[in-house]
Amino acid sequence: MAEAFLVDGVRTPIGRFRGALAGVRPDDLAALVLEAVVSRSGVDPAQLDDVIFGAANQAGEDNRNVARMAGLLAGFPDSVPGITVNRLCASGLSAVHLASSMVKSGEADLVIAGGVESMTRAPWVLAKPETAFSKPGEIADTSIGWRFANPRFAERDKATLSMPETAEEVADREGISREDADAFALRSHQAAVSAGESGTFAPEIVSVPTRSGTVSDDEGPRADTSLDVLAGLRSVVRPGGVVTAGNSSSLNDGAAAVLVASESAVNRLGLRPRARIVGGASAGVAPEVMGLGPVPATQKLLARQGLGIDEVDAVELNEAFATQSLASIRLLGLDPEIVNRNGGTIALGHPLGASGTRILITLLGRMEREDARRGLATMCVGVGQGASLIVERV
Repeated sequence: MAEAFLVDGVRTPIGRFRGALAGVRPDDLAALVLEAVVSRSGVDPAQLDDVIFGAANQAGEDNRNVARMAGLLAGFPDSVPGITVNRLCASGLSAVHLASSMVKSGEADLVIAGGVESMTRAPWVLAKPETAFSKPGEIADTSIGWRFANPRFAERDKATLSMPETAEEVADREGISREDADAFALRSHQAAVSAGESGTFAPEIVSVPTRSGTVSDDEGPRADTSLDVLAGLRSVVRPGGVVTAGNSSSLNDGAAAVLVASESAVNRLGLRPRARIVGGASAGVAPEVMGLGPVPATQKLLARQGLGIDEVDAVELNEAFATQSLASIRLLGLDPEIVNRNGGTIALGHPLGASGTRILITLLGRMEREDARRGLATMCVGVGQGASLIVERV
């Protein structure tokens, strides 16, 4: 089978909900990173075989195949197709995995993969009445979570728990304490603040022009948080519970993209790949413990590649919640010191469709700075899934 290489990657800053990127449409955010990744790599867009973008919402301005829309907005030739995929939180990571599979099978040479989400601009949606002259149906905020759930799911206990409820379920099952969760969240913020101040993220970020000025930095990391501040936040699921707004990821806006190339394209175009995509895998878990998804996905991937967890040098684990992150680290036997060394999603933010590509881009930068050979990007997925991807530096 042919090899697939990551040539370059770029992301926008991550904006807070109703924050600095609130005025920017998701298709424009996606177009911006598409333009940036071809500019950085020097590839002629006309040579692209496809654009694959992940998006979890797809109910508003990101509807009607945002990958295709963004390609047109980026000025790509009409001949470059696009497809949008949805694996909720792992949409951006699955987009890269699909692109690599196309390249490895010989059905593509150059594919841009990525993801986008504007949770700020996600619309309210209204169900159509089932009969004429009926009152309006159910109304739902599409920013996150279940909407218009099939009543048959009621037959399965806990199937439609909210995301915080699933995180509390993991805390109960795996014995994660409030103190452990808050300490993990504090580490995420401290590491992300340090990375931002030192310019660690600067090479992976493309600035976003807005009506209020240019946005170049992530909005989420909080330099003023502390264990006392985090301990003072109330539990969001039940009194005395573990999960709080402070040890959970937030609602965010952003986009990210990478260029995936075959070996023949690398040689023909004189490209300089940053890593080889070793492989990817996805797995399912019970919906009520969706946060444990990284465990079977990573175990499946390691087994398929004949690798041990000790052969992974750097890990970017999407921090949907501190509880599921800690549980996944423990169950996989990961060294916490190699996980999210520059902070994670709790601090940086979680624009759903973009996060999988974002953690992969951050992983590439870490591997180069740390002279790491092999890296793992992994994340949990709502409704009970996990996705993982392993890359090697070249």
